[in-house]
Amino acid sequence: MNRGSDEQPGGGKGDQVRVTIQVAVEPNVAFQVFTEEIDQWWRRGIKFRASGKRSGIMKIEPWIGGRLYEAVETDTEVREIVTGQVTAWEPPERLVFWWQGINFAPHEKTEVEVQFASVPSGTLVTLTHRGWSQIRDDHPARHGLSTQAFCRMLGMWWADLLKSLDARAGEREEGRGARDEGRDE
Repeated sequence: MNRGSDEQPGGGKGDQVRVTIQVAVEPNVAFQVFTEEIDQWWRRGIKFRASGKRSGIMKIEPWIGGRLYEAVETDTEVREIVTGQVTAWEPPERLVFWWQGINFAPHEKTEVEVQFASVPSGTLVTLTHRGWSQIRDDHPARHGLSTQAFCRMLGMWWADLLKSLDARAGEREEGRGARDEGRDE
């Protein structure tokens, strides 16, 4: 796992975080796990989900303009909390969506780009979360941290999520291996 933050040209505020992980499945499977099985690998709890302690189901609609959202059951209804919208859908190589926290104003958005590159042992997944220079320094999403500390924290947050993606992809690979072994008998 590699994580880091980049500065804007000219040494301005940190604008993006980049995290990479290698998963032991082909790019088409990694893309499918990331998008179709997002609810199975995206960690639960208040640190990672808009639903917090409530039960929710995360989904990405698989088209440009599709939403990234969580369907959350309340006492009276199912509420959809939209946290993103797909701006590029290029399976199995690339996915881009704008992202905003639940405490963002409607005009406050960042961008997440996920690239899936074939490597000899599977897929290199590179996630870049950019646009933070557009979010004010005192925004609650920054948790009162300096830009450098915030980018480090955000990198660790995404690294935790991508470890879960890797685990889910590994489960898929193990299931395939068990099926393949059964055929040899």
